[in-house]
Amino acid sequence: MSFRSDFLRHLPQVTAATFEAAALALFRYQAAHCPPYTEYLAQLQRKPDTISRLTDIPFLPIEFFKTHDVRTAPAEWTPQEEFLSSGTTLQQRSRHQVREPALYRENAARIFEQYYGPLPGWTFLALLPSYLEQGQSSLVAMVDYFAQQSRQAQPAFFLRDHAALRAALAQAKQEPGRRVMLLGVSYALLDFVAEAGPAPELQGLTVLETGGMKGRRREMIREELHQELQQVFGPAGIHSEYGMTELLSQAYSLGNGRFHCPAPLRVLLREPSDPFSVAEFRPDGAINVIDLANVDSCGFIETKDLARMHPDGSFEVLGRMDNSDVRGCNQLV
Repeated sequence: MSFRSDFLRHLPQVTAATFEAAALALFRYQAAHCPPYTEYLAQLQRKPDTISRLTDIPFLPIEFFKTHDVRTAPAEWTPQEEFLSSGTTLQQRSRHQVREPALYRENAARIFEQYYGPLPGWTFLALLPSYLEQGQSSLVAMVDYFAQQSRQAQPAFFLRDHAALRAALAQAKQEPGRRVMLLGVSYALLDFVAEAGPAPELQGLTVLETGGMKGRRREMIREELHQELQQVFGPAGIHSEYGMTELLSQAYSLGNGRFHCPAPLRVLLREPSDPFSVAEFRPDGAINVIDLANVDSCGFIETKDLARMHPDGSFEVLGRMDNSDVRGCNQLV
């Protein structure tokens, strides 16, 4: 059995106690078989056999997904799907080439159900206009798969038809035994509430914002965004998702702005000015992500996001490092 097939077979059973061993095994595999990562480690003069802790692992700068073909064992497979990051400037979009599309969707579903219960108990409605227009969005692919698995009657996506969305929300709330989730990029949710105003059919939903003003509205801190949304959707907490094109896993905040990582995902913080200062626990800093589901790309990514870490392992996203691109998912400045 190959490393990949054996690793993926055990991925659903990874726990906090086994995470480090799994991550180190993935590191050694990708250090040898992911050409951009191999070259990066060589330039750093870091030998994989000297790495014995998570905090010793060099993380690949996320910009590599714009400039390189970040694939592990690339000679063994041809991409079956390619996700592109959302674009807000003329700069090149990140590319995440996917060997096995079902791996992304099934992993995302498993994570969602860990926090929210079975997909068939939900109806998913989404306001993701820029993602739909630009195409090849991992977020759109995820929501589409969730809607298929939920076997819902309503279509999932509403480009800018707020009246149709409002009617669909009202109808979905009447279906017994189902909960309703409205997912949306931040600016689109704000456009919707500005037009809709408070209404009974907009109360009692689970609202999941995925971040991103996309240059359409002024940037605001998360608390301010959530307060504006709560004026229409009610006092219940606004939920959030932390994900990105370069990851196959997601973290969720269940209403208090603090994200929790599922088993395949771990966030570590570093000093923003020192990429090699990763710590098991640091109260604040820039985010490094380990995503074990990224077995075919690179599971060790240095992002430009800033965060505050809590002792229980949850984290708050504070914004972006200076001079970084404004990206699509939960990069609220």
